[in-house]
Amino acid sequence: MKSKATLKQIAKELGVSVSTVSKALNDSPEISEPTKIRVQEYAKLKNYKPNVIGLNLKNRSTKTIGVIIPNILNQFFAKVFTGIEKVADEKGYKVITCISNESIEKEISALEMLSNGTIDGFILSISEEAQKLQQFGHFKSIINEGTPIVMFDRIADEVNCDKVIVDDLDSAVNATEHLIKTGCKKIALFSSIDNLSVGKLRAKGFYKALENNGIKINENLVILTETAEDFDAKSANFFDKNKVDAVFALDEHASVMAMKMGIKKGLKIPDELSIIGFADGVWSRRLTPSLSTVSQHGPEIGEVATKMLIEKLESKEENYSHKTSIVKTELRQRESTRKIK
Repeated sequence: MKSKATLKQIAKELGVSVSTVSKALNDSPEISEPTKIRVQEYAKLKNYKPNVIGLNLKNRSTKTIGVIIPNILNQFFAKVFTGIEKVADEKGYKVITCISNESIEKEISALEMLSNGTIDGFILSISEEAQKLQQFGHFKSIINEGTPIVMFDRIADEVNCDKVIVDDLDSAVNATEHLIKTGCKKIALFSSIDNLSVGKLRAKGFYKALENNGIKINENLVILTETAEDFDAKSANFFDKNKVDAVFALDEHASVMAMKMGIKKGLKIPDELSIIGFADGVWSRRLTPSLSTVSQHGPEIGEVATKMLIEKLESKEENYSHKTSIVKTELRQRESTRKIK
């Protein structure tokens, strides 16, 4: 492989000092115009590239944000990223993105790789494995080394950093109460994300809504699993064994399966079965019938998280207090729910 040109090599071949080459490449007024042109043209000829990491360590700023998301196929994370990129671009920052694929090992690797002077700070959502194991030491280590983190959606209370969340518990209460107001009384709860903090909060909101409205909880109508595969196995004959008039699903997979199983059973939606799901994908509108959803406003979450990180990076305050910002969700009523009577 052809070796890369260095400042030292260019200086030696042109018969000038390393300092002269560096200043010429940075367009310093201390260097004469003919020398600048000579050095710059020679560097271009040799395909010289500056050592970005070295410069960043020297300047203490990269104007680059590291983003770590758990799952690239999840529409929600894709929408959050659009918000991150929008604000970063407006503020003159670049973005480097890594995917943890729900693995704590990949999450740690991404943090270590990017925190060597490549980025100024992180925006991230915690991997499924880290939440399941309740292992957050890698985040604390990065923060202690001086690299700020803003967590979104999946967060850890134990980690002292800025956070952006949606009102998962209140959103679940509102969605469940909407079903109750439309006349539904036997409401099932479906989830394939019970190992995640957001899943637990949404389930808690469901139970709270039933309790607030004097509806007895029937645990036979509750399916809480940690994987899509486990959910599919446990829900296979649900509508054969249970008579319900509504389903509140806590994630995209459970939402789609509720719709699919209800239609397969021959239930008329929404007359015989109403469904609300936590989902942000475009397919919600394209299903037949279209799915009523709790929209999490992914782009707004990304925008808020990026503004929080950049504010901290550019703040001159040494004792910067950490904040948690809550982005309100929206219940989008479509064809899978009845109108309130």
